[in-house]
Amino acid sequence: MQKKSVRILIAAIVTAVVACLYFYVTLPALNVFSEAFWIFITLMAICFGVVYVLLSVRAGYVNLKNGKKSRNIFGFEGAIVVKIVAAVAAIPVIVVVVGNIISSTFFNAQAYSEIITVSEAVFEDDMPETDVVSNIALMDTQTAQKLGDRTLGALSNVVSQYEISPNYKQINYKQTPQKISNLEYADFFKWLSNKDKGIPGYVMVDPVNVTDAKYIELEKPMKYADSAFFGEDLHRALRMKYPTKIFGSYSFEIDDAGNPHYIVSCMKPKIMLFGALDVEEVIVFNPVDGSSELYELGSVPSWVDNVFTGELASQKYDWYGTLKNGFWNSVIGNKDCKVTTDDFGYIVIEDDVWFFTGVTSVTSDESNIGFIISNARTGEYKFYSVIGAEEYSAMAAAEGEVQEKRYVASFPSLINVAGEATYIMVLKDDAGLVKLYALVNVEKYTIVATGESQTEAKQAYIEKLKKDGDIVIEDDTPDVEAKKATVTVSDMRFVNVSGESVLYVTGSDGYLYKQTVAKDERVMLIALGDKLEIEYAESQIGEIRQIIAWKIIPAADGTVSE
Repeated sequence: MQKKSVRILIAAIVTAVVACLYFYVTLPALNVFSEAFWIFITLMAICFGVVYVLLSVRAGYVNLKNGKKSRNIFGFEGAIVVKIVAAVAAIPVIVVVVGNIISSTFFNAQAYSEIITVSEAVFEDDMPETDVVSNIALMDTQTAQKLGDRTLGALSNVVSQYEISPNYKQINYKQTPQKISNLEYADFFKWLSNKDKGIPGYVMVDPVNVTDAKYIELEKPMKYADSAFFGEDLHRALRMKYPTKIFGSYSFEIDDAGNPHYIVSCMKPKIMLFGALDVEEVIVFNPVDGSSELYELGSVPSWVDNVFTGELASQKYDWYGTLKNGFWNSVIGNKDCKVTTDDFGYIVIEDDVWFFTGVTSVTSDESNIGFIISNARTGEYKFYSVIGAEEYSAMAAAEGEVQEKRYVASFPSLINVAGEATYIMVLKDDAGLVKLYALVNVEKYTIVATGESQTEAKQAYIEKLKKDGDIVIEDDTPDVEAKKATVTVSDMRFVNVSGESVLYVTGSDGYLYKQTVAKDERVMLIALGDKLEIEYAESQIGEIRQIIAWKIIPAADGTVSE
């Protein structure tokens, strides 16, 4: 018969093997502040107990077969070991249950509300008036995916072996907003046949100039990826290097030189054992050679953009907005309780990406009491007291302006137009392609204007502000870098667009130039064959140019009409 000590040794060896396999597959953090760690301990204690019991049953069976008597049925003379194992398995369960209770908002409402500090800021100071938005990602991730897929589809040698990760990230690359996503192996067999070559590149989509997407091939391919296997799996490589870190978000980014990196947030609870997980450190991981650096939150390189996620930023503000007057007030009274809206956008300020979202009262879901922006790298918050329609009402208003086309609005961002807080968004067709720009007044969301370019949409918006917004605008000429062209009118026609007469001029250069008659009635003087000097703004959709200023070049006899 096996001795008790032998059974314990065998059970320990089997458990150690299972623990190694479990750790290699599931990659739990070996950290007491991680619930996954305590689950791991529980499962291993159960594993040890099951193996020990099976060995004891076998020993008891041998005893009975040989006619020997045992103090306990089936050889359970080591019942004390089973009891110890049961106690060890129960302790982690108790820790998780009790830890979640004592870490909850019920006992720590005030602590949760003080996780962040929010500074009040002036909208007009931080967001000066702009004529062409170049710092806001107007394109949503769904549209970026379509453009990225289309770009990759043109590369036959790449598309058959790789696919684009759906996890596009917003970054600020050389002072310009970009959405970026790396290639991934299509499946296990594609990894097996291509792992020696690695992942060759990534896709970058310009969310401001909404038709621009390009594939960037790397000088050195990436070895580590989320879709790789075994030691080349990104998560496994990180866990083996940092076994105690609680990983949060993973973001693919490039530095200022275009080199690829994964930005990995390391979390730590701020309240008791498991409460209010927040970013404490950041790992910058090089997927080409597997090297990495660990940074304290305050010392992260400036080119890094995504340390926090928009979801985490919104959740922390919701704690701040709902729990400062206690837990029960957040459930029943709701006095002074405010929360973020259901989604967020992005805006680039100086060298950082910021999340943007509205703030509404818990008791109201149709209007905002203000807006917040949160720095995606530092976690800083600013609040702007701008009362008006919430984002989804503005989106519905924009969609209603062209309801016959059934376009769908993207989640908007906020800009300053003539001192007026204004939502800006794009309208997409069923294929997810951007068709129009839309501007909606925050305070009076019935003031809506659309256009094929930002300039056109803004011009139409300013006209409606002057007409319906009860404001005075001295100069409505867009202060943009106008381009010039000299063309001969080869064709012209007046078209009624949304109740307005618009002149479309076909120039000798093949481009269409347009101007609304109500904005400049002098265009009625233009005739076929006239030679025009035109100042125009580029349309970001199609080959239509918006006329800003124009004049007729005198004929040989010196006559001029304007």
